[in-house]
Amino acid sequence: MNKTIRHTAVICLLLVLALLVRATWVQAYESKALADDQYNRRKIIAQYAQPLGDIVVAGSPVTGSRKTASGDLAYERTYTDGDLYAPVTGYSSQAYGSTQLEGIYTDVLDGTDTRLQNPLDALMGKATEPGDVLTTIDPAVQKAGYEALGGKKGAAVAIDPKTGRVLGVVSTPSYDPTKISGTTDGDAWRKLSEDADKPLVNRALRQPLPPGSTFKLVVAAAALEDGLYASVDDRTDSPDPYTLPTTSTVLRNENSSAPCENATIRTALEYSCNTVFAKMADDLGQEKVRAMAEKFGFNDSEQEMPVRASESVYPSGMDKAQTALTGIGQFDVTATPLQMAMVSSALANDGLLASPHMVSKVVDSKGDTLRSYPDGDTERIVSSTTAEQLRSAMVTVVEDGTGTNARIDGAEVGGKTGTAQHGVDNSNTPYAWFTSYAKDSSTGKEVAVAVVVEDSDAARSEVSGNGLAAPIAERMMRAALK
Repeated sequence: MNKTIRHTAVICLLLVLALLVRATWVQAYESKALADDQYNRRKIIAQYAQPLGDIVVAGSPVTGSRKTASGDLAYERTYTDGDLYAPVTGYSSQAYGSTQLEGIYTDVLDGTDTRLQNPLDALMGKATEPGDVLTTIDPAVQKAGYEALGGKKGAAVAIDPKTGRVLGVVSTPSYDPTKISGTTDGDAWRKLSEDADKPLVNRALRQPLPPGSTFKLVVAAAALEDGLYASVDDRTDSPDPYTLPTTSTVLRNENSSAPCENATIRTALEYSCNTVFAKMADDLGQEKVRAMAEKFGFNDSEQEMPVRASESVYPSGMDKAQTALTGIGQFDVTATPLQMAMVSSALANDGLLASPHMVSKVVDSKGDTLRSYPDGDTERIVSSTTAEQLRSAMVTVVEDGTGTNARIDGAEVGGKTGTAQHGVDNSNTPYAWFTSYAKDSSTGKEVAVAVVVEDSDAARSEVSGNGLAAPIAERMMRAALK
């Protein structure tokens, strides 16, 4: 054989072998990655080739599917009361992907989850029927929070303290996911994306803010657990006004006539005495306050329900003055409404924190369970005695103190207000907070709620946790106790 032809044959053979090796590699090792790639049009076509499974609230689907008018995507997502449930469902968009429950359970909802596959159907090439996601959301609680927030910018979370079931996740302003579910919704997407009020952000779970005086519950819990004070009715060592340690900065109370000097924890919570809790945080030291905050869930970057919440932060590396400011929920302390609802939930549940979750089950098309999320998966946060004492003090706040707008006739209601500074030298409108719990002894029903109002039509002088946030919490708690 001619030498040139022989060399050419060898080269061609090597090229063929290289192609075979590459094809084998792609088939064996890269096929799944390629199939799952977001730019793989076949994946999107398959995802929307049939009606999707549903996200269900109280037995009724709040999602649906409709036939498209044209194109290679046969169906698109629809939503019932989309603005109301967007913080729960997220969106499933042919153009912009999926978020929240829609994103987490994409494989179940589009039928590609391997747990849904029937071997015979797979052999016959028959499409697998999708499954459904059953939530823990109480529609009455969700609607009460959404309507109460109204045109305000804010968020709220409601939890059943005994079970950890999330009864409500509200974020306003909201949006209707139906308007961005197709492939020709660019104008609607741009409008939402460029909106200064950020309606696409889930404020209840994904926007930590300074919690203000609601954080005083965490500091009080640390003081009682540490033995700094034996009871909420022991007098504290708290000057009024209080000079922040190692500085000349004088901290005063909002109510100059409040009996804050050496006040008990009960009185300090009732009047929301900044001086008491700033001094208490300094006395405890940042390590002890941080340890208690972390027991409640702060500094947890993997908090999931199953949607992952943003981390609520108790900072480190502070000086004494900064530590004192954290005692009133300022400096670099941040919290989501979910986090502050967890604080009240643990105190309401005798010091036990039930893991919050807003999905009860994931099921197949026949209703058989693929995965369930247990109720009452609890962890001890504070002692029963500490929880009982703080509940008693929280009741005083609602009955006689700064949280009177949360009262519910015939129910035990405890709470804590907060007004958090915002902007340089508090130049922007403060955030109004309220965290609370309610119990109905006649029915055994319980609920914990946290609300934050970022912005409203109220004058700056009228912004307060009791004035803006407590009425929203009251409506959600009342709905939960019915």
